[in-house]
Amino acid sequence: MAAKILSPGTTAPDFTLNVTPDQKLRLSELRGKPVILAFYPADWSPVCGDQMSLYNQVLPEFKKYGAELLGISVDGAWCHAAFVKDRHLHFPLLSDFEPKGAVAKQYGAYRDKDGFCERALFVLDKDGTITWSYCSPVAVNPGADGILRALEDLPK
Repeated sequence: MAAKILSPGTTAPDFTLNVTPDQKLRLSELRGKPVILAFYPADWSPVCGDQMSLYNQVLPEFKKYGAELLGISVDGAWCHAAFVKDRHLHFPLLSDFEPKGAVAKQYGAYRDKDGFCERALFVLDKDGTITWSYCSPVAVNPGADGILRALEDLPK
């Protein structure tokens, strides 16, 4: 059964999550630029590692559109810090740790039975409206093509 993630045209729910154990980021701070939200199950799973590494490689393409990329999972901030260091990631991973999955639930991207996030992608315009969303099967890396097409389609 496919997840019922938020659809295009919906205002993205605002949130504040930890980027590091002592630093937080609020989504609304990024208004004025496109934002990519990449919900994923877990830092150290093979598919998630490949997906986040791919986005790290494609980051310059995302930046051409002025877009900010945020990875989000239910892993803790310390786990994210180790994963970022190990994979040499150049974008923030946000911790939806406590209450567990609260932000993912707002986006319809939480798997209650499994206790982790769907592999769900959202592209937000500069006003914070979802312009594209996609939920990939958990075992499948969704790649970056859909994100890039969605960024191309944003109003200039």
